[in-house]
Amino acid sequence: MQTRTRAAEAAIPELFEETRARTEALAAPLEIEDMVAQSMEDASPAKWHLAHTTWFFEEFVLRPNDPDYVSPDDRFAYLFNSYYVQAGPRFARTKRGLLTRPTVREVFAYRSAVDRAMADLIGRGAAPLDLVELGCHHEMQHQELLLTDLLHLLSHNPLDPAYKAPAPAALADPAPLVWHDFEGGLVEIGHDPSGSDGFAFDCETPRHPTYVAPFRLASRAVTNREWLAFMIDGGYRTASLWLSDGWGVAEREGWEAPLYWHHEGDGAWTAFGLRGRQPVDPDAPVVHVSLYEADAFARWAGKRLPTEAEWELASAEAGPIQGTLLESGDLRPRPARTPGLAQMWGDVWEWTQSAYAPYPGFRPPAGAIGEYNGKFMANQFVLRGGSAVTPAAQLRRTYRNFFYPFQRWQLTGLRLAEDRA
Repeated sequence: MQTRTRAAEAAIPELFEETRARTEALAAPLEIEDMVAQSMEDASPAKWHLAHTTWFFEEFVLRPNDPDYVSPDDRFAYLFNSYYVQAGPRFARTKRGLLTRPTVREVFAYRSAVDRAMADLIGRGAAPLDLVELGCHHEMQHQELLLTDLLHLLSHNPLDPAYKAPAPAALADPAPLVWHDFEGGLVEIGHDPSGSDGFAFDCETPRHPTYVAPFRLASRAVTNREWLAFMIDGGYRTASLWLSDGWGVAEREGWEAPLYWHHEGDGAWTAFGLRGRQPVDPDAPVVHVSLYEADAFARWAGKRLPTEAEWELASAEAGPIQGTLLESGDLRPRPARTPGLAQMWGDVWEWTQSAYAPYPGFRPPAGAIGEYNGKFMANQFVLRGGSAVTPAAQLRRTYRNFFYPFQRWQLTGLRLAEDRA
């Protein structure tokens, strides 16, 4: 069990209120039409995210702990369960965009009803705070998904609608690329539930020793300028740079640039983002690239992707968790400006070469809640560090994000590593 101080426990009710309010604030700029459409199987409508995060509290906190709780509509359990098989049947993921009912107004009423019931349960001291905290971090994940799924939806509109007004690129001189040496050795990685590091998901445990050979890590993420050099040099046309599966996907999908990029002619490129379509900022980190693309770039550069153990070891030198995160309001990666290990927090999720697999001794919790992470530990790769739309409270050195190697609708980029001679 997670060890918490009384102060940490006392902060959970406030965390609940802040998290729920932030989700609705993120949805506030949207029109009803923005909230109901689904652009692909991997993405969900904003309305669904608002309802699913509410169902999570209803299903795992209210129903088991409040005998007097009555749902506004028991049918919502079928509509808004995502993948928790043990929690009951689910509406097809691919058809979430067909759910014109309940209406957006009814979904917000559902949120309000559950919030009132949660406030009452918490106020009576009857709420399991560990599950309330888990639900908050679950909702933070969906805050990021709400924005990235919305971006994918808006990208299909030829009017290039912006979630937030466009703004000029940063003009500050970017930090130069520097290589940092690490001795490695037998190191401990993963979250320690008996410590005082705060919340962590089960997949971040148990803390365990692992050997890390001496390595070097780039001081910042790969930039758009560097990615353009890869493109000009034929990186997307050179099969020898690519993993076999990646080359197959790139050919089948016709990849020639990162997702959302558009060639305007004469070597000029624009990229569509939450701030609309704007010229590619050459000094900002490249974003919306798959693991396959990241691996090909690293091979082209004569480097490699770091392992997640290397990333976690190096992150100890990256300072406090601050940077271009959701709270900054930028909603896009920014150029590195600080010396040392820059951009370890925020800007872009950084692909690692590590498969998303259980740590030695990992055991998922019993019941449906145990389906949260463990059953996805196959065929996906770990990313670290957060992005420009990740809430700061979501992050810690041990946080493991994971996606399939062909996916690129998330704010994913890369940082290079190499072995030390």
